Amino acid sequence: MDWTTLAGTALGALVGIGSTLLADRARWRRDLADRTRQERRQIYVTVLTKYRLAYEDMYAAAARHPEGGAREASVQEAFRASGCDEARETALICAPQEMSDVLENVYATLRDLQDVFAAGEPPLDSPELQERRLKHAKAVWAARAAIRRDLERAV
Repeated sequence: MDWTTLAGTALGALVGIGSTLLADRARWRRDLADRTRQERRQIYVTVLTKYRLAYEDMYAAAARHPEGGAREASVQEAFRASGCDEARETALICAPQEMSDVLENVYATLRDLQDVFAAGEPPLDSPELQERRLKHAKAVWAARAAIRRDLERAV
């Protein structure tokens, strides 16, 4: 029996198996990166959407109850019902630290607005409140930019 034929066949099989394993590993890593990017995108969209819903519902609650203790309870209930705390916790657990910091900044401005809406001071039509709303809007825009960068890096 010719051993060179057997050795050549064995070597060919090893090369074939090795290249298949390398290709499968590369495909697995690419698929994992795609899944991770999609999961992060969903988390980011959810948290920003929940923050927006909380803001809108708190503003509406404050506008419905211009005076008295009903406003504070209504604003707090609107915040709780928005689901932004749950979405925030998911993001803080799953997102990289840089993104967690950015999302926490947005959350802090939202909580500031919650305090303002609940207290009724400054009034809804005041320039002071507009400044706080602008600060929140800037934090949201900064978060969107950071999210885009994060998702592009994950490619």
